[in-house]
Order: sequence, then C-alpha cells, then structure tokens
Amino acid sequence: MSDWREFTGKTVDDALTNALVELETTSDKVEYEVLEEGSSGILGLFSKAAVIRVKKLDDIRETAVEFLNDVFKAMEMNVDIEIEYNEVENQMNIELSGDEMGMLIGKRGVTLDSLQYLVSLVINKKTEEYVKVKIDTENYRQRRKETLENLARNLAHKVKRIHKSVILEPMNPYERRVIHSTLQNDKYVETHSEGEEPYRKVVISLKPGFEKEYDKKKKYGYGNKSRYRNNGGYKKYNNSYRKNYNRYDENKDVVLDETKNATDGE
Repeated sequence: MSDWREFTGKTVDDALTNALVELETTSDKVEYEVLEEGSSGILGLFSKAAVIRVKKLDDIRETAVEFLNDVFKAMEMNVDIEIEYNEVENQMNIELSGDEMGMLIGKRGVTLDSLQYLVSLVINKKTEEYVKVKIDTENYRQRRKETLENLARNLAHKVKRIHKSVILEPMNPYERRVIHSTLQNDKYVETHSEGEEPYRKVVISLKPGFEKEYDKKKKYGYGNKSRYRNNGGYKKYNNSYRKNYNRYDENKDVVLDETKNATDGE
C-alpha cells in the first residue's frame, strides 16, 4: 500500500497510534505528516481533533514475497521463500525450496534467471538505490558455476590443440563473467564477448604470438612421451638405456647424456 491516508485522534500521537493499528504495521515503516495539531479548547469546549496523513513505506522483502507468491500460485506450485536482505551491500538473496524445483530452474537455469530478473524489476521500482537480487534453489548457482569453470578449461585446452577460436553458446552476463574469470590468468588463451543481448557469446582464442611457444612446450614439455614413441623412438630409447646400463653406477651423468643423444632428432 503506497497511498496517503488520513487519520484523526485527540492528539497527534493518538492519531498515529490509530494509523498503525489500522495499517497493521510499526512506526518505523510509515511516513506521516501533521495536517492539524488539534487542541483541547477551553474547559473541554471547542476542542479540535488532530489530523495526520500517513503512508505505509514499501518493504521490498514483502514486495518480493508477494510477487513470487502470485507467480507460484499461477504455476500451481507450493514454494517456500526465504529472504536475506543486506542493506549495507544492497543485495537481496532469495532461497526457494519445495517439490519439483527442476521446473523453476529450467533448461540451463533460464527459468530461474527470468524469475530473478522480474523480481529485480519489481523491487527496484520502489528503491532509490539499485538492489541486486539473487535467486537460488538446491544450490544450483554453485553447481552451474563449477560446470562453467570446467567447460572453460576444457575448451581452452581444445583451442590450444587445434589453434582455432571456439565460440560458446549464448550466456547471461554472470555466466560470461565466470568464463572470463576462469581463463583470465591462462598464458596462452584470451576471451572476449561478441553479439547483442540476449544472444551475447564468449569467444576463446589463442593469444597472438603464443602459438609457437605452446607448440614447443607441448613437444618438449615434461611428461610428453610422444617424442619417444614416434618413428620407433621409444624402442631406440630403451636400446640406448640397456646399452649404457652396465656403466650406470660408474658414471651416471655420461649415461644420461648418451641417452639424450640417442633420442635427439626423432
């Protein structure tokens, strides 16, 4: 309720008390103005009542709950709603629970994101400062974040291997930030976004000038056994090792050098 209403009483305090009872609220949740101070008159004659007008302040938590309840009623769903509102950080966290939460999540969280967007629109119409809204259920947000991080790392590896950029499916701003954040410290790939909302996508590509460096690391890097297996190289390595095995205890450094020489150029 956001309209002004008038209340009367013998005094301003009485009028305010009447208003709080009628509106079923407390004094910290209303705004009021005094229209008439009121007076007791002379010997009780010609007394005048106090008149105030009162407006109930909007509670964005109540607004969010009322809106969501209307939505769930239309969907014929019973959903429990828990809200935490941090006034310092201007953030509202809404946790939903109940049966068939998969229906509220939707494919890749589309339905949950839509609910979050709509609640944000509704409550921010009644606030001076922007309030960030986050709606979650069954820890979906964290599970989705971990999935995106794994996807980012796997696709980055693919980009390094094939030397071609990879374009991801359209994502919302939060999910794009997860991809960017996951790969921001990768030495060999970079990310950027292309397109317009709601079809904006993340592109993962190899950094200019790092192709040769990555290939060199891949070819000569620690743990890469392919250089010993190609063209019979693995067999030659074993022959070299057996050839020098008897001298291993006498001169370890020489054996290692000779073993290395036996595989050079393969």
